[in-house]
Amino acid sequence: MSRATMLRLLLPLAILAVASSSILADATAPPLSPAASQWWADISALASDGMEGRLTGSAAYMRAAQYVISRFKAEGLQPAGTEGYLQPVKFEQQLIDQSASTLELVAADGSVTPLNVGRDSRIAAGGAPAPDKVDAPLVFLGYGLHLPKQGADDFAGMDLKGKIVVLLSGGPADISGPIKSNARFARSEQLGKLGALGIIALTTPHQLEIPWSRQLLLASQPGMYLADPALREVPNGFVGVGIDPAKSESLFAGTGHTFAELSALADASKPVPTFALPYRLRGTIAVKHELLSSPNLIAKLPGHDPKLAKQFVVVSAHLDHLGIGAPINGDKIYNGAMDDASGVATVLDIAHRLKKGPKPRRSILFLVVTAEEKGLLGSHYFAGHPTVPRGSIVADLNFDMSLPLWPLKQVFAPGEDESTLGADARAVAVAQGLEMAPDPLPDRNVFIRTDQFSFVREGIPALAFKFGFAKDTPEFQIEHEWRANRYHAPSDDLDQPVMKEEAVKLDAYVAALAARVADEDARPEWLPTSAFRPDASP
Repeated sequence: MSRATMLRLLLPLAILAVASSSILADATAPPLSPAASQWWADISALASDGMEGRLTGSAAYMRAAQYVISRFKAEGLQPAGTEGYLQPVKFEQQLIDQSASTLELVAADGSVTPLNVGRDSRIAAGGAPAPDKVDAPLVFLGYGLHLPKQGADDFAGMDLKGKIVVLLSGGPADISGPIKSNARFARSEQLGKLGALGIIALTTPHQLEIPWSRQLLLASQPGMYLADPALREVPNGFVGVGIDPAKSESLFAGTGHTFAELSALADASKPVPTFALPYRLRGTIAVKHELLSSPNLIAKLPGHDPKLAKQFVVVSAHLDHLGIGAPINGDKIYNGAMDDASGVATVLDIAHRLKKGPKPRRSILFLVVTAEEKGLLGSHYFAGHPTVPRGSIVADLNFDMSLPLWPLKQVFAPGEDESTLGADARAVAVAQGLEMAPDPLPDRNVFIRTDQFSFVREGIPALAFKFGFAKDTPEFQIEHEWRANRYHAPSDDLDQPVMKEEAVKLDAYVAALAARVADEDARPEWLPTSAFRPDASP
């Protein structure tokens, strides 16, 4: 019997054993520690049905914000926003009526293949104002990575002006996850500058994270972008489309290639060709817009060193979630308990630990941002418009969905290999009997999907923190099933198994790391090998 076959047979039993032991532990467990009790109390308040999913710009979000401010005050933290603890941010909300929109593939002979919007396809609502109509030829751009320095340039030799680009998930195995992620983050802006009109993003069935049926439900929710056009990177009229993996084969008919063939290459991280497609994408988009405002929340713990106190270590998480949406199993409140009430509760726990411990040399900013779910918008705004002097922020330590679903033995810290923060993280891990976990899924793009990336883009070293796991382990399967069933679903609520005492062990770890960074003579620096150094060539 092969090792892979054995793992497939044993994993379900291992997962059942972990779940059963968790249930038994809950039934016989001693009372929670004060830290774990407060951590869960904060999550329970922020992820209650009364907070209605904390949608950016909503009254419910402001109720959650007032709760966080009350906790800042209870911890004795100073306000550090532009209006007390608040930093208001202006947005434009965009709602696309999927059922009233149309998309179709038009072949050279005039034949039409409908792409039923809301069933076979969905139109993205974020990034920038969408066009009312679309009619443009298609070109397949492989992974869509523009990385000439790394030897992977899907843009090379391609005429993209006036075209819609079709892209496939994945990337070459010999390029690091952070570098590939960064290239994906930048490509809408790059493609817009080259005259492209939009992106059709295809995901291989193997790499699909959220089932297509749930993606369609989420497509009914509004998107957002910053109200100031000067702060947007995606050009106006740039359209984003997703297509059901089960329907993606239709794009490649008559090309000599198949979606199945290309997916197999992508799943193996092998080179993928680029070529013109014999279709145009034509359609109409029903869209509405609304201006709104929603604040970031910022509090400060002053440092004690006369010189270093003017510098800041940021500890961050996002407060917003998805609000009220399409019901699943009769539940329409997307509570966001792990995503990311857990991160906000962790920021508050770290604030408590640092407040009662030795006063740090550098000051600490506790940042709770808005509009993460809309594209890291709140953190992008803060990183570009900080409420403290530019250049005074030395690092960001961020929490988003740490997922305390198994005992903490490994810490996964995206960004570990990019700056001297990695050495600090490893040193604290050794002191606390923990290990650092490598990225188990480099093509998941986790490096650009958390608010720490907004700081990286401004040249500030940063890390994000999650419970670590390795591929083909019970923990890997638990995490996979959580994402498939609870991620961006109403079931990410208070009625899910969470290891509360293990969660605050990660809090203690990052609190120690924050104190270490705050007390060091030198500020963190990018490593010479990092592609994110401000002076690194593209």
